[in-house]
Amino acid sequence: MSLTQYIEKNQTACFAKHGVIFAFSKKQFEEQKEGDQTYVDLGSGLLCPKPNVDEFINDHSSIVKNGMARDLKENGKNKIILRELGNYECFYTGNIKDAVDALEDYGFTVQDIKQVYNDNYARLAESW
Repeated sequence: MSLTQYIEKNQTACFAKHGVIFAFSKKQFEEQKEGDQTYVDLGSGLLCPKPNVDEFINDHSSIVKNGMARDLKENGKNKIILRELGNYECFYTGNIKDAVDALEDYGFTVQDIKQVYNDNYARLAESW
């Protein structure tokens, strides 16, 4: 399971609670906005009504933090790192930067990630 799967249900409820919408064009925004509400762009197409921003950020951060804790408990550090190395095709590219960036919030070090990469590279390379 990925972090997304751990947080998806609660995250969706959080979006609904705070009136968060996703819009990538003016047309999409116009179709989804609520009345004359002022929205704040939080990046990646995510828009939140201005009065709800602080509470949304706090709630969403808590959801992500709890999801990471559950992920760590159920999968452990090495499996999470290996999963993300695979997600970002690090064994094909030979570059771990994307996985390092994706795992930053978990608190894993670059050395942690390099170790899992090195420990698994030879085994995975045999299957190519």
